[in-house]
Amino acid sequence: MTTSLTSRFPTPAPGELVAQLVPPPRFQQARLDNYIPDPDYPSQEAAKQSLQQFASRLTAQPSSSRGGVLSMFGRKKGPAAAHGLYLDGGFGVGKTHLLTALFHIAPGRPLYGTFVEYTNLIGVLGFTRAVEEFSTASVLCIDEFELDDVGDTLLMTRMIRELSDRGVPVVATSNTLPDALGEGRFAAQDFLREIQAMADRFDVLRIDGLDYREKDRIDDPPQLADDQVRSGARGDRVSLDDFEPLAEHLREVHPSRYGAMIEGIERCHIVGMEQVSEHNRGLRLVVLIDRLYDREVPVALSGVRVPELFTEDLLNSGYRKKYLRCLSRLGALQADGARALV
Repeated sequence: MTTSLTSRFPTPAPGELVAQLVPPPRFQQARLDNYIPDPDYPSQEAAKQSLQQFASRLTAQPSSSRGGVLSMFGRKKGPAAAHGLYLDGGFGVGKTHLLTALFHIAPGRPLYGTFVEYTNLIGVLGFTRAVEEFSTASVLCIDEFELDDVGDTLLMTRMIRELSDRGVPVVATSNTLPDALGEGRFAAQDFLREIQAMADRFDVLRIDGLDYREKDRIDDPPQLADDQVRSGARGDRVSLDDFEPLAEHLREVHPSRYGAMIEGIERCHIVGMEQVSEHNRGLRLVVLIDRLYDREVPVALSGVRVPELFTEDLLNSGYRKKYLRCLSRLGALQADGARALV
């Protein structure tokens, strides 16, 4: 029987949410061996080698050194501040692949999540408990570090600082803002300026590659009618929702639980998509599309065309990068959904 996402109110325990900090299915097979650097951009091979060396240092580091060691007087001494990596570059150059590959070869208990997943989880756990949960990690992987929300940025940089002081290394990636020049240099500068005192704890790996506009452009996928979407929504692992009730439902479910909300869904159907003009609704939709994309769930939708989903005001705001990423990912998922209905 077809299900509705609006009927799902997942309540995973905090421990379950932490246990979900692993790479999504889309990157389960990402390894250093199958990251193929573009010979036209030597920085890609250099980044691959740097990640391999970083992983080797993690493996060689005694586990006790991350939790403090006993001094000659029998007192526990805190570890030296951990040194991390920041992968800087435009869209489509393989930063997430490299970050995921590091997770798969890291010893001990690595943790992996996007910037948004971490901030949402801190909101559920509280800052103090989140730091305690993360402090046992062998490495903390943060994908898509974002600078578009001052509060979230300061929250995350504070957490990184505390974890680094406890000996937990952090590896982060970030994309350039779509209209920024330099293909990532401004992202690195902003990041290092925000963390100020932590700047000397990070090595910045500059990864060049093809222009993100060629790799991440927004395509206009096939347009579907309401009846096509509804009639195609058949099966136990298929969801069907009208957009307005779904958008309201997203207000009731914490974004940290969107992954649990779509658990087991193999194709998502949404009828009557409407243009979004407010950030509260738009940013929740971004998180939902990110979770669907991570899990490779096709989306069949009717209503507004994907490139027109967000108003110009939203696209020209400080959250521009989030919305453009969402449009690109939703376009790909909609194309997959349309093919599934043929």
